[in-house]
Amino acid sequence: MPSDTSAELALSGPIEAGVATAVALDGVSVQYRVPRERISSFKHYAISWLKRDIVFESFWALRQVSFDVRRGEVFGLIGPNGAGKSTLLKVISRVLQPTGGRVRVFGRVAPLLESSAGFNLELTGRENVFLYSAVLGHRRADTASRLDRIVAFAGVEQFIDAPLRTYSSGMLARLGFAVATDVRPDILIVDEVLSVGDAEFQSKSTDRIEQFRASGTTILMVSHDLDAITKLCSRAAWLEHGHLRGVGPAADVVAAYAAATVT
Repeated sequence: MPSDTSAELALSGPIEAGVATAVALDGVSVQYRVPRERISSFKHYAISWLKRDIVFESFWALRQVSFDVRRGEVFGLIGPNGAGKSTLLKVISRVLQPTGGRVRVFGRVAPLLESSAGFNLELTGRENVFLYSAVLGHRRADTASRLDRIVAFAGVEQFIDAPLRTYSSGMLARLGFAVATDVRPDILIVDEVLSVGDAEFQSKSTDRIEQFRASGTTILMVSHDLDAITKLCSRAAWLEHGHLRGVGPAADVVAAYAAATVT
């Protein structure tokens, strides 16, 4: 486990005057209650609950996380598995309510949190395009006018009328990305989605993110690909065990994280 090097990177203060804020986090904390024993099924849970045999333990996924994301920047989140990165993105996406602290988000958010997020696996790909678009706030008529473009970008033309449960994880990721990014959002949230799929799709996705960045979209992305974080992001935050270890220029944060990981 890396030593406590929280002073390696000075935490950035409030965004300077004249720079618009896209996301502002102030002391954000998230606490989960998890059963002490392993629950193997819903039946097991129900019986244990009725017998009052379930003992819960508290687990802090995030503790007092504070930083700002500037409008129009590409901001990365790095850290080991279980660091709280995905939890933080869910809080920013309004999927998860924080236990404490304050979250302010300015603009329309398009979250890509996991390959099947926003989808119903029993519906067809076509039906899911309309479903996910509705979740993102788009009207059905507008989605219908963009359907062919979405399907072509995802590369699932032959499978669009098949149930989503028959799709591979890569196909799910491609379709989710295509729906969420067909209309440029104010804030795009990407959680490891670009790591799923073939090289051609990854290249198309990266190009679209670059276009969004040039157009002023704020992008928050989680990735274990440190080279991608350094290449795409202007700034990054390093989370570990739910705590913010540092935030600053992406290259500096990545270098500090990499150095701590090997020590």
